[in-house]
Amino acid sequence: MKKISLLFLLAYSTMTLAQIPSATPMDQVLDGLEKKQNLSQKSPFKNLEFQNIGPTVMSGRVVDVAVNPQDPTEMLVAYASGGLWHTSNNATSLTPIMDQAETINLGDIAVDWKSRTIWVGTGENNSSRSSYAGIGILKSTDWGKTWSKPMLTESQHIGRILINPSNPDHVVVAVTGPLYSKSNARGIYVTKDGGQSWKKTLFASDEAGFIDLASTPGDFKTLYTSSWEKDRKAWNFDGNGPASAIYKSTDGGDSWTKISTPNSGFPTGEGVGRIGLAVYDANTVYAIHDSQFRREKSGDQDDKDNQDLTKDDFKTMSKEAFLKLDNNKLNKFLKRNGFQEKYRAENIKNMVRAGEATPMDVAKYLEDANTQLFDTPVKGAELYVSKDGGSTWTKTHEGQIDDVFYSYGYYFAQVRVDPNDVNKVYVMGVPIIKSADAGKTWESISRENVHADHHALWVNPQRSGHLINGNDGGLNISYDDGATWIKNNSPSVGQFYAINYDLEKPYRVYGGLQDNGVWVGAHNAREDRAWHQSGQYPWQSIMGGDGMQIQIDNRNSNIVYTGYQFGNYYRINRETGDRKYIQPKHELGESPYRFNWQTPILLSSHNQDILYLGGNKLHRSMNQGEDWSTISPDLTQGGKKGNVAYGTLTSVSESTFEFGLIYTGSDDGLVHITRDSGASWQPLNGGWPANLWVSRILASSHKKSRVYLTLNGYRWDDFAPYIYKSEDYGATWTRLGTNLPAMPVNVIAEHPSNEQILFVGTDNATYVSRDQGSTWALMDKGMPPVAVHDIKIQPEANDLLIGTHGRSIYSANLDALTLMDKKGLALGPVEKIRSSTRYGNKGFMWSDGPEPKIQLVYHTPLAGKVKIEVLNEEGKTLQELATLSDAGLNYYTYDGSVGNYALKHFDKDKRPKKAENGKYYLPEGTYTIKISGNSGSNSQELLVE
Repeated sequence: MKKISLLFLLAYSTMTLAQIPSATPMDQVLDGLEKKQNLSQKSPFKNLEFQNIGPTVMSGRVVDVAVNPQDPTEMLVAYASGGLWHTSNNATSLTPIMDQAETINLGDIAVDWKSRTIWVGTGENNSSRSSYAGIGILKSTDWGKTWSKPMLTESQHIGRILINPSNPDHVVVAVTGPLYSKSNARGIYVTKDGGQSWKKTLFASDEAGFIDLASTPGDFKTLYTSSWEKDRKAWNFDGNGPASAIYKSTDGGDSWTKISTPNSGFPTGEGVGRIGLAVYDANTVYAIHDSQFRREKSGDQDDKDNQDLTKDDFKTMSKEAFLKLDNNKLNKFLKRNGFQEKYRAENIKNMVRAGEATPMDVAKYLEDANTQLFDTPVKGAELYVSKDGGSTWTKTHEGQIDDVFYSYGYYFAQVRVDPNDVNKVYVMGVPIIKSADAGKTWESISRENVHADHHALWVNPQRSGHLINGNDGGLNISYDDGATWIKNNSPSVGQFYAINYDLEKPYRVYGGLQDNGVWVGAHNAREDRAWHQSGQYPWQSIMGGDGMQIQIDNRNSNIVYTGYQFGNYYRINRETGDRKYIQPKHELGESPYRFNWQTPILLSSHNQDILYLGGNKLHRSMNQGEDWSTISPDLTQGGKKGNVAYGTLTSVSESTFEFGLIYTGSDDGLVHITRDSGASWQPLNGGWPANLWVSRILASSHKKSRVYLTLNGYRWDDFAPYIYKSEDYGATWTRLGTNLPAMPVNVIAEHPSNEQILFVGTDNATYVSRDQGSTWALMDKGMPPVAVHDIKIQPEANDLLIGTHGRSIYSANLDALTLMDKKGLALGPVEKIRSSTRYGNKGFMWSDGPEPKIQLVYHTPLAGKVKIEVLNEEGKTLQELATLSDAGLNYYTYDGSVGNYALKHFDKDKRPKKAENGKYYLPEGTYTIKISGNSGSNSQELLVE
């Protein structure tokens, strides 16, 4: 392993950081998937099974639904990063049918219901910051039992799939293409032989992929598609451009004509954003447009003196005009916008008089990462209709449809028309809205149990008003055109950013989710429908918005620090309900702090009153967030011009050995250390690629000088795994995991009591190392290929907790890992059980009677047949079983039964009685479990009380 010396050179920032990471070729990604399959088969942990602990009630982002037209209670539901789920009972329950595929990141689905053939477009098309890439088109002809090899593998993100209802081998696909890099793979693709061969029939540009595709009812030859030019970077998202347009085909997708021309009436040019399509008949086509053209400023400035001040007023205000402002009017503005108490009218005027501040500083004081996202005056949602098959277009409404897209219509921009009513139109945005007059007027059909941000809608062609809707909070069904909705959230598909735990008994798990807030629940909470009876779901919501990181005071677990996106954090007392907003605030005249979408926070292990919070600088509070001190300079490259917060800290870690020994990592690739509580900082460089996102920096809890680092190239479409370790405070570094499959790394974690054991989470797997990262093994039993965002180990229970971005939270107990350090065959301790006359007999209300489940955990270095014996205190065999074992950890569930032949070994008065199921069960006593195989034998005591 190569070691690189630390360079404290100024050239570090001007030369190394100028490099641009390269996008990973898809053949390397596919090779990585094959390598991952091999690792799964060979892993000594392949029998260590994860259990999903939920939660479910808040669900996750739905991107598409496919409904059986002959039986609308049967449907497939596609979750953005949670896979494909099937229901045949109107979504009362859903079952995953794609977990064995190589990815569960989905963009669109299509089904030929006659042959029950499923086409899946992998890679979400909504272009959000967590829209994971796919591996192309997958096809199943056996209802998800098996899947084809990936087709169109360079696509990464799929916009739409259409199947010709008259010829199911004829399929047309809109390829959106990579999220963060240019690609010539974007385009419209057609197959007429069921996917054996493909032809690209339309290409717009290497930045403009295709986002929507619609066919004319009864005429598959007549198709419409929309291209979408976008340029996403970590610091900026432009979701518009002149290559965004509408095209039409009259030969089933073989050739295309652009129909959104300057003379067509549909917008053209730089401000054209995402376009969604809906076709009613041969003449009528609707197009929803996320217009990024700027709105004209209002010319009504009358009586301005009586209007409230706005932030923009200060951007052009002169010093003289500012000093003439009415103090009451200025104070009203300052209080309404949350200025610190010290900033009141007369104080700020004195600062302006003295030249310590300017009126512009008042506006800048309010600037943050959300400013351009929400304040940019774009036109937003516009609905157009063509009544001549796309030749000409007219806007259906006066002015704009406000409060639908805001300024991030790129996330939705979809439209549907009722197949039985040309005038009934639905538009998906933050709310879901409908029009009964062809788009002239609108009403919201979002209701109290319908989540915001809508991405999918099916309108029943046989029954108007029957709607099935997918949104950021799961699935909803309506039978009265949106007046009321059923919420169908049984799958465990939460998209977690971060998780944590407390030290209560039973311990509780906390987690922050995409657009679904922060939740907490007992780790062993029942995840079933029993709560419908009590009305109390076992998990509780403690914060809204996009839930972020959580820190829990280990002296009092009712004190929780958490928040939502861009550093909006609170200190919450869960016992009293009190909450205090604690985001550090810059001084007037100082450049505003930059906060990452997932702003890092950390309670000091040395004193639980001390809290760290990372912006572009590191802030420290000595009193639970009441007051803040900035203890660093800017620890980033300084940010970049754009509409997304960038040049921010993403990870903070303090050594458990020494207060003030702190490491930070940033979204633009910088790593720093301070060994004196922030009095001085030094940059660290291990020769890793520049500009990568630091996904985790971790000061070891086993050795003071040891530190781990992971970097993530997702935002460059760089999927290589970057893992590093230093034994000397970052002076030199060793790269780890170079043989791992190509996939970005999000997190690294140490086992709290064994310094040899490490875990990493990537965008599709969890890996474990038992030699500090020299070699890695896959852990995937019970867990599909889902993005792992966070890993924690609850030290008292020794439970591994995995926070996934698509399938909620998983847990696995790690006690069995100690067996791997022993020679030969090793059997773990066996938990005692209670004897019962109920075993094997029918229970109350016709329920099946209980049966013991005695888990035997053992490790064997060699695969082969293993014999399991249950012996009494005299060493006589009461039961003999056999099983085939894999090399590594193995799990066997023994039902506590006794062989018929062994009844003679019991005294008459203690002899077990036959149960209704025909078995005999162990009575009270002390027994021995002996296990034997080609690696030796081992025994453990079993106590039956």
